[in-house]
Amino acid sequence: MIDFRALAQKYDTPLYIYDFNHISGQYEKLKKAFSGRKSMISYAVKANSNLSVISHLAKLGAGADCVSIGEVKRALSAGVPKYKIIFSGVGKRDDEIEEALREDILLLNLESEAEMERVECIAEKMGVKARISVRVNPNIDPKTHPYISTGLHENKFGVDIETAKRIYIHANNSDHLDPVGIHFHIGSQLTKLEPIKEASAIVADLVRSLLAIKIELKFFDVGGGLGIVYDDETTIEPYDYAQAILGTLHGLDITVVCEPGRFIVGNAGFFLTRVLYEKMNDGKRFIIVDGAMNDLLRPSLYNAYHRVEVVGKEGNETEADVVGPVCESGDFFAKNRPLPPTDHDDLIVVHSAGAYGFVMASNYNTRPRPAEVAIVDGKARCIRQRETFEDLVRLETMCL
Repeated sequence: MIDFRALAQKYDTPLYIYDFNHISGQYEKLKKAFSGRKSMISYAVKANSNLSVISHLAKLGAGADCVSIGEVKRALSAGVPKYKIIFSGVGKRDDEIEEALREDILLLNLESEAEMERVECIAEKMGVKARISVRVNPNIDPKTHPYISTGLHENKFGVDIETAKRIYIHANNSDHLDPVGIHFHIGSQLTKLEPIKEASAIVADLVRSLLAIKIELKFFDVGGGLGIVYDDETTIEPYDYAQAILGTLHGLDITVVCEPGRFIVGNAGFFLTRVLYEKMNDGKRFIIVDGAMNDLLRPSLYNAYHRVEVVGKEGNETEADVVGPVCESGDFFAKNRPLPPTDHDDLIVVHSAGAYGFVMASNYNTRPRPAEVAIVDGKARCIRQRETFEDLVRLETMCL
């Protein structure tokens, strides 16, 4: 049981709190689900890129899926072996590609023929051979929020099957490209198994067709996206997820790579904020707190649901909006939510805030970002200090 009052007293609010034991449990569930096959659990760093989170998972054996060179550097700094690091992303700068090749990470995941040409050109100049995979867009509807859907042709991600074949044939004949993997990822917060199974079957058939022309791949990267419970979602069990994918790989000797992010850290995280006061506008109740959309953007960006709890208070609930101080009507954590009466300095916990919380935070309205705290075996440790005003202006200069 997390003592939110003690944490607020010690670290102040707003505050991010992560249960590292929960993170370990989620990782082990997924690792066990794929244990019957050669596999690697490659944590999606974009979900929560705190160095302590990455380091904790690295010690458990996780690799890292990175979507910027900054994330690659974070993974290396946190102790993820270079041979377990994948560099994905639609738009990689030349200098990012160069640095990734110098670091000799596992592979670069390509998203277009144009990107393949840039990687080949850069690898030739450097006198190296770039290990690559290709992100295939299987045109499967993931049945999720449109902003986090990535597997349809209308999305910017990946290439169609025929384009993927051309890239593999070119790479296989190139002196500076080494096609070692294939990748697909149809979206995030997936709660239905059938789209995942359909996508895996399509991509597995492509692997077999490549094998028939002597292009043998080593890694079958199924992406991530496993959903978690925010409200009342029915989620996919890791065993069922693994079996659905493995069932499409008959006849293939290939290592399965899985890239969970939200599944690992989402429900491990809590956002703690303090009540400033309540107000009524013509019968409309607002609970105004010291946290804001710059700290936790998901409700504003996606209209995402997060369970909110007033610490230590029950009963006499009436509907209220939980809102922050930022000068935007979109600055809210919950709308029309039944909540008990609150007083100044009461604490509100926003649940399921471990993924896409702090990583999407900003300094909008010149607001310092919150501190982050890890709970390991019941003990709290600060893993990122709260920003100060001096931190915010350190890189700025006044033009005289």
